Amino acid sequence: MTVLPYKEQEASKKEQVAQMFNNISHKYDFLNHLLSGGIDILWRKKAIKLLKAAQPKTILDIATGTGDFAIEALALKPEKIVGVDISEGMLNVGKEKIKKLGVDNIIDMQLGDSERLLFEDNTFDAVIVSFGVRNFENLEKGLTDMCRVLKPGGTCIVLEFSKPKSFPFKQIYNFYFKYILPTIGNMVSKDSSAYTYLPESVQAFPDGEDFLKVYHKAGFTQTQCLPLTFGISTIYIGKK
Repeated sequence: MTVLPYKEQEASKKEQVAQMFNNISHKYDFLNHLLSGGIDILWRKKAIKLLKAAQPKTILDIATGTGDFAIEALALKPEKIVGVDISEGMLNVGKEKIKKLGVDNIIDMQLGDSERLLFEDNTFDAVIVSFGVRNFENLEKGLTDMCRVLKPGGTCIVLEFSKPKSFPFKQIYNFYFKYILPTIGNMVSKDSSAYTYLPESVQAFPDGEDFLKVYHKAGFTQTQCLPLTFGISTIYIGKK
């Protein structure tokens, strides 16, 4: 069953996700760091370090949002980073951040559909995405298009929420995700659906080995997963 942010609406998941992120864009960064205790920053740093040996010159950041992952990727000293997102609100926040950092000559943020990328085949040395594939309307289609625009030999890094398996962390995590996170998210963002959708979408998402099956089916090889912080999130690596 497809998990939707606004269950009372008839719009597609893609349209609803874009609307949701437009609604919360002004508070997204603050809430992201608050609700994760800032550990999401460390997760992104770890994911980017996995690309260091490859030294990619051109990077595509899928579902770039406000650009945090793209900004972190600057550590790799690439020539160009292109960030794509379906939410204009998130992109506007990201463009302001990038302009203040003075890196708008390296990072180019574009409005676009991550499941229907407007790039030629074999364009990028690396494709990255943090906390974005969970929101795809069609996961396999989105991953397949990411593989298409990646150069042969290139690397794809996916950072996504997953579900802890061990006691007692699983129980603590589930309680926090089900009760605490939506309450704080609603109070700050004023969008009651957005932070209810988050735990629901994580629960429905195929994580771990289940994700690797879809990853492989989409065309990636040498796939592996690296769980982080008791399995709260996972880094997935794939090669073309």
